[in-house]
Amino acid sequence: MTPNAIPSAVPLAAAQSPRSHDAVRRVAEEFETAFLTEMLKASGLGKPLEGFGGGGTGEAQFSSFMVEGYAEAIRKSGGLGLSETIFRALVREEADGSR
Repeated sequence: MTPNAIPSAVPLAAAQSPRSHDAVRRVAEEFETAFLTEMLKASGLGKPLEGFGGGGTGEAQFSSFMVEGYAEAIRKSGGLGLSETIFRALVREEADGSR
């Protein structure tokens, strides 16, 4: 195993408390949502439409909310698995640091 590899199963009992696990998981999920939001923006989702019925002030102002909503929905339906990977890495780091 390489030094940066993240094991598939981390003993969750190794961390300090379930409350800290909730906070770490929430931050990892927020990070994955932010990452997905930026990926969706880069793909062109949320860009103002051109032509009849497209564009306008409202679309420009609220398209970021739509993109973030899509990103959240993607994460909740399984996403990229990024939040779980980050969560496990942080829990492992916490467990290794407490030894």
